[in-house]
Amino acid sequence: MKEWQELGKELRRYINPETFLVAIRILKDKIEIPSGTRTPLKDLKVKMAHCQAQAICRKYGWTIAMTREDLGCAISGHTYGWEPVNQKDAIDFFIRMNYAADTTVALNIFQSFRTLKPGQCEAVVYSPLEWTKIEPDVILIYLNPAQLMRCLHGSTQRTGQPVTSSFSGRAASCSEGVLGAFLDQSPKVVIPGNGDRVWATAQDHEMAYALPASHLKDLVEGLARTHERGIRYPIPSFLRYQPEVGLTLPLTDIFKQAGEKIKKG
Repeated sequence: MKEWQELGKELRRYINPETFLVAIRILKDKIEIPSGTRTPLKDLKVKMAHCQAQAICRKYGWTIAMTREDLGCAISGHTYGWEPVNQKDAIDFFIRMNYAADTTVALNIFQSFRTLKPGQCEAVVYSPLEWTKIEPDVILIYLNPAQLMRCLHGSTQRTGQPVTSSFSGRAASCSEGVLGAFLDQSPKVVIPGNGDRVWATAQDHEMAYALPASHLKDLVEGLARTHERGIRYPIPSFLRYQPEVGLTLPLTDIFKQAGEKIKKG
């Protein structure tokens, strides 16, 4: 795991996020969950959503795993292939919540979700990247817009190709982000959804960035190269200018005129 941990430390050096970077492993068999890993139902006595487990990892620094038995979120139960939702029930929900204007729109929403096939995944493990216990499939980072800008610089430095993402405000970090990066094997910008904010305490200033683990080395190298040229975080402000008050006079001239008036009485 040392290489992943070192990459995590380098990434922290360049973007300095508020919370821990999250390494995510999607397991076909839950028997592969590392020993000593916490699970919500057994260790916390509650069921929870994937975004909550992500938050525990990134804020507490715990390694935590989610299985079907631990899940308390119908949408991610569907997208992770654990408890597929009946189409009619989903349509009724989206209309009832006013997410959809009519049944056609509700069906479009339902069909747009990124999903794993039933049986493709039995468990998801979240571990802090800088001391990860798992070899990740996906890296998830919560950051502010300036830090995200730097990640985009790093991700596009080698290929020049822009990062493309889609945004719905629903099932964002878990499905649009983690599953999108896993299925497409490309980075995804994430605007945290309502569930991420209500239950997983995502803050108003936070965005997220999900990338396949295979992309992490390119990201860090791209950050390093642009950092060398002074494109870095915290963003350096340009301060080599003479301040002015009003529209015409430099501040030094204003002080000089004020001093002369005082001398004259």
